[in-house]
Amino acid sequence: MTPAALSEEARQVRRRILTTIRAAGLGHVGGDLSVTDILTTLFFSVLAIDPADPEKADRDRFILSKGHCAAALYTVLARRGFFAEEELDTFMQPLSRLNGHPNRRKVPGVEANTGPLGHGLPIAVGAAIGSGIRKLGFRAFCVLGDGELQEGSNWEAAMFAGHRKLSNLTAIVDRNGLQQGARTADTNDLSPLADKFTAFGWEVREVDGHDHAALLDVLSRPGDGKPVFVLARTVKGKGVSFIEDRVEWHHKVPSAGEVEAALKELA
Repeated sequence: MTPAALSEEARQVRRRILTTIRAAGLGHVGGDLSVTDILTTLFFSVLAIDPADPEKADRDRFILSKGHCAAALYTVLARRGFFAEEELDTFMQPLSRLNGHPNRRKVPGVEANTGPLGHGLPIAVGAAIGSGIRKLGFRAFCVLGDGELQEGSNWEAAMFAGHRKLSNLTAIVDRNGLQQGARTADTNDLSPLADKFTAFGWEVREVDGHDHAALLDVLSRPGDGKPVFVLARTVKGKGVSFIEDRVEWHHKVPSAGEVEAALKELA
């Protein structure tokens, strides 16, 4: 897709996220909206995947480590053709396979069960190593929340990935500056984040996480002898003015009137 087409696709994804969460009465709308442009760019223009053959051996692996933003992932997977979009109407309902956190045994296109934070990057490191061992040549991608980087398991994985020079590994942090209940800087300041990953042996690329052309550029290129860390600066709740950069919208569910107002903004 062109950047313009990706922008339009992301707009439609945001609209569907809002109606899906409203119908379910549960979800993490702020983080879903902040990560939308990253997921849209990956699934529609970067990842080597085939919805008709989701278990293809040499497919690229994508892991959403911030698994609480499952509504965004499910919406993108549905629109990419991994399952019928109508199934989004069952999100979080009893016996639905579209749980509040993604399950790889139930949903095609999901590579790892995530929810407990700090697990996705270690899994992605293992996938990147496995690609080399099996000589399959696929790339591994992982999207993390910035608050999630307070988990020590991420730093163990980052250290090992740098040591192994995993140039087929790309980690993207959804750097919206907010986590549940507070700003990340007030909870446990991550700065200087780029310098930290550089010190661990990664190639760091900073980008506007809502600029599809810039995202397409930085995500399409594997590392030059190093794993790639993409510091994507985003706005929590992007696209809806009364949700943007508001900590209370981490998992607040919009009312019917709020959804109507949001959809007008995204028209």
